[in-house]
Amino acid sequence: MVTFVRRIPEGEDRERSVCADCGHIDYQNPKVVVGSVVVSDGRVLMCRRAIEPRKGFWTLPAGYMELGETLQEGAAREAREEAEADISIEGILGVFSIARIGQVQVIFRAHFTGDGPPAFAPGPESLDVRLFAPDEIPWQDIAFPSVHWALNAWLTPGSGTLGQPAGNPPDDRRGTNRMPFAVRDSQFSSGSSP
Repeated sequence: MVTFVRRIPEGEDRERSVCADCGHIDYQNPKVVVGSVVVSDGRVLMCRRAIEPRKGFWTLPAGYMELGETLQEGAAREAREEAEADISIEGILGVFSIARIGQVQVIFRAHFTGDGPPAFAPGPESLDVRLFAPDEIPWQDIAFPSVHWALNAWLTPGSGTLGQPAGNPPDDRRGTNRMPFAVRDSQFSSGSSP
């Protein structure tokens, strides 16, 4: 049976769980949450939670990223799972740090895909799914502070999507290719700056 002890490993600045036998460090790092403010005709898509925590309260379609997906893929998956909605990501609305629970939340602006009226319905994690005009948002029944933050960012004039951030190169959008040694070794050897 493996036994972990709490101590500050050499070269570290904080206490960690360390295997008492081999010294392996069990790093506990923040989780990434992805979601979206999906808008149609000035109304925002919200989901009434069917699960704990905060069952019965309203939230945006959002959740933990899964291994093997990009931020955008995760946000689109969450919209499908929680609201049976197909969405198109427009850009990042905000990045929120919640250190007390070890989360970083990346919330996108998005809209429904396809022509015609938006299609959505409650998924297994939602009791209800609705579009709310700004003056109809159930502010007293919002599930989490970060939902308030994201909705306020959406409603604040001039707080459009963040500029397009640097990202993966076009030939490796999902970050699956390994970097060839020749590129790694020669990129900075010519004396040019990065």
